[in-house]
Amino acid sequence: MAAYKEKSTNTWRVIYRHTDWTGARKQSSKRGFSTKREALEWEREQLNKLHSDLDMTFKAFVDVYSTNMKPRLKQVTWETKTHLIRTKLLPYFGSKRMNDISVSDIIQWQNEIINSQSKDGKKFSQTYIKTIHNQINAIFNHAVRFYNLSENPVTKAGSIGKKETKEMCFWTKDEYLQFIDAMMDKPLSYYAFEMLYWTGIRSGELLALTPADFDFEKGSVSINKTFQRLHQNDVITEPKTTKSIRTISMPDFLNQEIKEYLCLQYNCDKNERMFPVTKYYLHNEMDRGAKETGVKRIRVHDIRHSHVSLLIDMGFSAVAIADRVGHESIDITYRYAHLFPSKQVEIADKLNIERKEVF
Repeated sequence: MAAYKEKSTNTWRVIYRHTDWTGARKQSSKRGFSTKREALEWEREQLNKLHSDLDMTFKAFVDVYSTNMKPRLKQVTWETKTHLIRTKLLPYFGSKRMNDISVSDIIQWQNEIINSQSKDGKKFSQTYIKTIHNQINAIFNHAVRFYNLSENPVTKAGSIGKKETKEMCFWTKDEYLQFIDAMMDKPLSYYAFEMLYWTGIRSGELLALTPADFDFEKGSVSINKTFQRLHQNDVITEPKTTKSIRTISMPDFLNQEIKEYLCLQYNCDKNERMFPVTKYYLHNEMDRGAKETGVKRIRVHDIRHSHVSLLIDMGFSAVAIADRVGHESIDITYRYAHLFPSKQVEIADKLNIERKEVF
């Protein structure tokens, strides 16, 4: 446990020894520190990490948190968390010691986040503020649960932000049929949107589909993976949730259409992606179709809402719909019920009929 000045570079080098979890003695070193103080500070941080000492800085604990949590989360989820940590938490708390971060520190940070603005000069949405707050809360909860931090100052400071319920957009069947006419000049686009609308799958699930996922004799498609574009690389991962792994029955016409689409593909391997494009491509095609047909512009994800809305209008139960689209809970499906207030009138009419039959 010592720091040495290297005359050749006029910088400091620190050497420290420790016992690892197996009981073996280890020696590590690091060069390039400008001062002896920086070298010894770095040494102390490393030893604090090894002994889970909460006298370490917030930045050092984030490294511990990352080591523990990264293997447990999907890559895209972890990318989101690390972006928030890097841009919204470390600049404020990075050099503060975990044991020293007080409720007052949290409240001051909360006020800064509430008053912060995005690059276009707009204040952060309530949902985004809540997402940021949830992340720092998760880090301190981790410290309390597993590293003996006495209390979570974030909990005592109280929550900020709230989950906003946005208006749900969707296409009626007539609107979709107008839109899909504009896609017929591009087979890939046409068949991709047919799959999205008539099965309700997510765009990532669509873009991960391969010929091997289809059973044309049974008229079904297996959803067992999803597509992401991360750091300019195509990444295939497990679906969003366990419930997302499912087999969907296709209507006969869609079953036939996908067979036709595969016949158009030249030498397509059964394990190759059938729709080798990105979500950005689908977004642009939505722009094109909406502009050509005059139907309102909705998001690609809203086609999934459109499928659910269609099934509700056809009278299917929330349980059946949840199973088909892979909702983790039927509570998610119930959020769509307000889209068809006319159902209340239908219920009243049917109750009137029942009443008349009694008398």
